[in-house]
Amino acid sequence: MTNLQRLKMEIPNISFSDVELDVFLQENGLNAEGEYNPDDSANYRAILKTALSILEAVANDVNLMKNFKLDDMSVMDFHSNLMERISYLDRKIRNILDDDTPEGAVFTYLFSD
Repeated sequence: MTNLQRLKMEIPNISFSDVELDVFLQENGLNAEGEYNPDDSANYRAILKTALSILEAVANDVNLMKNFKLDDMSVMDFHSNLMERISYLDRKIRNILDDDTPEGAVFTYLFSD
C-alpha cells in the first residue's frame, strides 16, 4: 500500500485530486508513491498530519461551507463535526509515541483540550 492510498483511507469522501494530495503529502515529508509502513510511527504520524492539513483546508474553504448540503445536515452541523475531527486528529498526533523517543522519556500533557 502506498502513502497516497493510506491517506485516502484516512479522508474518505473528501475530493481532492491526486496531484493536490501529493502536495499535502510532500509538505509532511512523505512521497505519495512511497510504501506505507504501519510499524513506523513516524510514517503514521505524517499520514495523520497530512489528513489534518487537508481537513483544515476544507474548513478554510468558504465556498465549500456556503454550498454544503447533505440530507438533514446543516452547514453549522458540518462545521462542528469537522472541527471535532480536527481536534481529535490533533490530540491523536500528539499522543503517538515517537520511535526516536528513549524509553521512559514520554512527555504527558497535563492540561489538554
